[in-house]
Amino acid sequence: MKRVAILISGGGSNMLALLRDMGQGGHPCAPVLVASNDPAAGGLAKAAALGVQTAAVDHRAFGRDRAAFETALLQPIMAAKPDIICLAGFMRILTPDFIRRFEGRMLNIHPSLLPKYPGLHTHQRALDAGDAEAGCTVHEVTADLDAGPILGQSRVPVLPGDTADTLAARVLVEEHKLYPAVLRRFAVGDRVPLIWG
Repeated sequence: MKRVAILISGGGSNMLALLRDMGQGGHPCAPVLVASNDPAAGGLAKAAALGVQTAAVDHRAFGRDRAAFETALLQPIMAAKPDIICLAGFMRILTPDFIRRFEGRMLNIHPSLLPKYPGLHTHQRALDAGDAEAGCTVHEVTADLDAGPILGQSRVPVLPGDTADTLAARVLVEEHKLYPAVLRRFAVGDRVPLIWG
């Protein structure tokens, strides 16, 4: 059984998708921690209500000192002894030192078809480019932002009249399916990309 820690910054909808999937019988993973950089993140209460241990380390208390913030964040993470870390809407860029500590064991979900549109504002960028499709990607986390090995992608069509918000809502539905499916495979050593759509 792989121990999973999930890092969030907000409401945690992808975190909930992961937790609900792990709650099913026969899953190769079990959640051991949900941690956030924002004590007010709505996802913390949702995780606690499901019986998952939570922790919060307010990044604002550390100013621009990312290393000091990460040192504090590592305390509850290391205490939980995770085998895998899932970033699920975690809106802080992690330092190479932090990432190296969990190299090959950290996943992220990104709302674009990487390598297109790393970073922010992915849906608007897809619309501005006139793309016919958009989607989401689960990838291993490396020191290069949104550039690690791709483990899964799900595609959705861009519809006439789409806005960034309507496109984001349809992509989010796919995120909630793709991330749990990739985590199941990753936990048993399957790194072959899962491509949908």
